[in-house]
Amino acid sequence: MFGRLFLLFLIVPMLDLALLVSVGSRIGLGPTLAIVVLTAAVGSWLARREGSAAWRRVQAKLSTGGVPGPELVDGLVILVAGTLLLTPGFLTDAAGLLGLFPPTRALARRALRSRFEQSAARGNIHIVSGGSPFGAGPTVGSRPGFGPFGAPAPTIEDAEVIDDGSGESAPHTPEAGRLG
Repeated sequence: MFGRLFLLFLIVPMLDLALLVSVGSRIGLGPTLAIVVLTAAVGSWLARREGSAAWRRVQAKLSTGGVPGPELVDGLVILVAGTLLLTPGFLTDAAGLLGLFPPTRALARRALRSRFEQSAARGNIHIVSGGSPFGAGPTVGSRPGFGPFGAPAPTIEDAEVIDDGSGESAPHTPEAGRLG
C-alpha cells in the first residue's frame, strides 16, 4: 500500500509537470498559466457548490433519522476533487473535475463500495458492532439515535485491520483497537 502511494505521489506530479512544460512550449507561458488559474477558480466554485449540496443532503437524511452513507461518500469524493483542483496541473485538474460531476461521482462511489465489499469478503476488514458506549446515542430532532424508528444505531466498539497490504501483521489485543 505504501509503495503504491509513493509511486502515485511521485509519478503523477512528474507527468503533470511534463504536460505543463509541453503545453507551455506550444501555446506559451501566459496562456498555460491562465488555463491553470481558470481551472482552479472554476473548480473551487464547483467544489463549493457541490460540497454545499452534499452537506444539505447529509442534513436532510439525518433530520429524517436516516444514516447518510452515499451522501458522506459524495462529500469525501468532493473534498478530494477540490484538493486535486487546487494542485497545479492538467492531470490533477481533469481528475478533480471528474470528481465534481454527479455521474462520475456515482461511478467513484460504486468503485469504493465494491472495493470495501471485496476487502470485507476476503476478511481484510473485521468489524465488531454493539451498543453505543455513550448511552442511547445522539438525538436527531426529537428522535434518539440514527436507527429506524428512533432505535439507537449500533456503533463500532472494536475494529481491526487484518491486512493493510504492507505484508506485516500485528497480534490483536482487545485493548489495541479499542475505539471508545
